Amino acid sequence: MPHGKTLLTASLLFSLTSLNAQATLTTTAGGLGIYDSGLNATWTQDANLLGTWEGAYQSTSYTNIVTAIINASGGVIHDTPNAYDNGTYTLTAADFGNGGTVDWWAGQAFVNYLDTQHYAGSSHWALPTTPDNDASIGYNQTSSQLGELFYNELGGTAGSSIPSGPFSNVQASVYWSGTEYASTPYYAWNFNTYSGNQNYTSKLNQFYAWAVSPGNVAAVPEPNIIWLFGTGLLGYLGLKRRGNIG
Repeated sequence: MPHGKTLLTASLLFSLTSLNAQATLTTTAGGLGIYDSGLNATWTQDANLLGTWEGAYQSTSYTNIVTAIINASGGVIHDTPNAYDNGTYTLTAADFGNGGTVDWWAGQAFVNYLDTQHYAGSSHWALPTTPDNDASIGYNQTSSQLGELFYNELGGTAGSSIPSGPFSNVQASVYWSGTEYASTPYYAWNFNTYSGNQNYTSKLNQFYAWAVSPGNVAAVPEPNIIWLFGTGLLGYLGLKRRGNIG
């Protein structure tokens, strides 16, 4: 076998092996969820589900949804006592912004509401987690759930906006983490999908909320659509079609 063809074959085998080791994002729960094999967790397919609800209903109906979300948490969110509350935060409509944005407490109420509705077949929805230490600050952080999704599953790069992949309504903005910044608990962690930066900030800020549930939520069986990220297989198929290998 010519030396060049040997190198090409070895390169393709390496690419295919690497691709097989990569995580997949798979449509599940009747299209309502995306299973993330790298995290063994399911994201809502709509990355701004609350914003979609806001846009789909008249203002009065959306107000009723906000009321239902608040009531699902008993009107309060329990957190670590801090400068804003003594460990029990009372929710109001003012915690909900426009276009699906929420402060940290309303984000917690939103995922609690998804649980009560058994959304997509799960009652374990939560805001994504982040390791609570200063080493988590900055770019190229993949130990958090949003960081893993941004950099590894979706192939995002530092300083660039998040690729949407199989998700809809992905916002190039800031998403809440459910993790408090323990040393200053009126702060909580967040992830900026516009640039790939991770940090913490005041819980009063209004950002987006993207819910995630453990494991593969599969309420409605359907043929899976698998999104594979990487160029190895695509390159192999392109060469095969052109008759350059095989």
